[in-house]
Amino acid sequence: MTVGQGERIKSWHHAPSRPRYTPPPGAVDAHCHVFGPMAAFPFSAKAKYLPQDAGPEALFALRDHLGFTRNVIVQASCHGTDNAATLDAIRRSDGRARGVAVVDPAISREELVALHEGGMRAVRFNFLKRLVDDAPKDRFLDLAKRLADGWHVVIYFEADILAELRPFIDAIPVPVVIDHMGRPDVRQGPDGADMVAFRRLLDSRDDIWFKATCPDRLDPHGSPWDDFAGAVAPLVADYEDRVLWGTDWPHPNMQDAIPDDGHLVDMIPRIAPTAMLQRKMLIDNPMRLYWADEAVGGEAPGK
Repeated sequence: MTVGQGERIKSWHHAPSRPRYTPPPGAVDAHCHVFGPMAAFPFSAKAKYLPQDAGPEALFALRDHLGFTRNVIVQASCHGTDNAATLDAIRRSDGRARGVAVVDPAISREELVALHEGGMRAVRFNFLKRLVDDAPKDRFLDLAKRLADGWHVVIYFEADILAELRPFIDAIPVPVVIDHMGRPDVRQGPDGADMVAFRRLLDSRDDIWFKATCPDRLDPHGSPWDDFAGAVAPLVADYEDRVLWGTDWPHPNMQDAIPDDGHLVDMIPRIAPTAMLQRKMLIDNPMRLYWADEAVGGEAPGK
């Protein structure tokens, strides 16, 4: 499908429940997206899906509904390397959002500085073939070497290519965040092959972080996502200073199994059962990565 053809897709719940779990004040949804609005921010001609508009107003309304304070907005693949929609959402956030960009590896230093000033703090490398046509590791590595202090790399891949990616990840000279734990098969449990391989990666250097996210994507048995909880809780406990959490709203490509965001939030105490773990995952860790120039915790600017 090319953009401009086919029906526009909606992949988010029209009326998410209010979670039973209440996040602590200052909590960060550290993985979410915006789509468009298309009239202002057209989708990439290479986009693999054509979503309905899910702009900043809807994102911030959900943030408040779920009890969060801040967002980290990750550039969606449907917008390609044009980060205008994500930058617009950050600009509208009153200081309560930061971002992860997707860029051409040949981006100039001046363009990177402009992204920083717009609230970006990372670049994302996507290795999912169903979402991107090309993932040039050599050019990605060259870009990583040019990132400024305070920036990191976010990597999205599936578990079956982790071994292939290890030399590339090992060579990245800045901190690394792994989206959705590299999509392990959570049915294998906490000691399954995918989790063991992922733990080896985390143990290889102390600046690799991960997002304990997307039970709706990773647990084929569906809600209440018991396999996800069982596999991920030990990982959160063992790497408490390097874990992040996010909703993944508006859930790209999940139109056939749309999750209730309130239920996603209720997963938090199942994988981080203590107040200390919850604070680290939801406040301390994302603040260190994305708001290093501000004091950890507390109210967001403008509140």
